[in-house]
Amino acid sequence: MRVKDAVGRYGEQVAADHLETAGLVILERNWRCREGELDIVARDGAELVFVEVKTRSSLAFGSPAEAVGPVKSARIRQLALRYLLTRREAGDDSSWAALRFDVVAVVRSAGTGPEVVHVRGAF
Repeated sequence: MRVKDAVGRYGEQVAADHLETAGLVILERNWRCREGELDIVARDGAELVFVEVKTRSSLAFGSPAEAVGPVKSARIRQLALRYLLTRREAGDDSSWAALRFDVVAVVRSAGTGPEVVHVRGAF
């Protein structure tokens, strides 16, 4: 496994733990389709939450959350629509009061544990 992939998996686990501690229920992790992947799909009360996780080993290139710009956020919104359509086609008739798009930024620090920033409604 490449170092980049290992750092990403680490960050996704830290993010999932953080979200569960915050009261969200994880519905899917690494949901994939032809067009791409959603890192985490969760439920926060009556809201369906699509979470993009960004992990870095340092802040040398800026905050991980800064990597989610307009192009990436548009792609995640398209994947969210695909996710909803796929669930409907599978017979899932769940309805949600709202959809939300969050970003969880994880910075892996030696010795002190990870720094986690959860940006609710990021885009």
